[in-house]
Amino acid sequence: MDTSTLAQASELDFSLIALFMRATLTVKLVMLMLMVASFWSWGIIIQKHLVFRRARRDAQRFDTAFWSGEPLDELYARIGSTPDSSPERIFSAGMAEWQRSHRQDGALIPGAAQRIDRSMDVAINREVRELNSGLTFLATVGSASPFIGLFGTVWGIKYAFEEIAMAQSTNLAVVAPGIAEALLATGLGLLAAIPATIFYNKLSDDSEAITAGYETFADEFGTLLSRNLDG
Repeated sequence: MDTSTLAQASELDFSLIALFMRATLTVKLVMLMLMVASFWSWGIIIQKHLVFRRARRDAQRFDTAFWSGEPLDELYARIGSTPDSSPERIFSAGMAEWQRSHRQDGALIPGAAQRIDRSMDVAINREVRELNSGLTFLATVGSASPFIGLFGTVWGIKYAFEEIAMAQSTNLAVVAPGIAEALLATGLGLLAAIPATIFYNKLSDDSEAITAGYETFADEFGTLLSRNLDG
């Protein structure tokens, strides 16, 4: 390689900003899309981490109150009509149906146990949807970002070959910038996809564990009410 080619290559700026500015409009749009997806993914990851931590804390606090020996009617009255946490909303759904299942003479309307279970199931499904909101976006970013980045790379390499053909030269100063710009798109795709995939799996496991806790509580609460029904 002659010294003039090396001198030209050494003068090129290969910083990320320079590579982005030299890229074609299509590749720039791909890079911007991947950067937005990455920032959005991290926002969801942080937000879900805080939500799940609060959900575990609320579940532990409510579990302590529920098994403290306090009468359920008093606990329900203390929670009020606007429960603050998911376990309280599930509990309130079951207690509301329990109270509605009593006639004015104090007798129970037939099928009370099934209605209470359905009411708590509906409340659990509502809370689970809230827990899982945003996880679909993480899964989409994790699966699609590498292919979006690859598209940017293919387009960038195509443009690089066009520049080589127009320059009628294959020296390093002509080839390197276009290839570097193209590969940056793939790098950004992987940068967006890897954290999204890792945290999607982690957050999905956390969501399933929290959901299992809700379902366990609903089963235990339903068992307690069934004893009262049988009594």
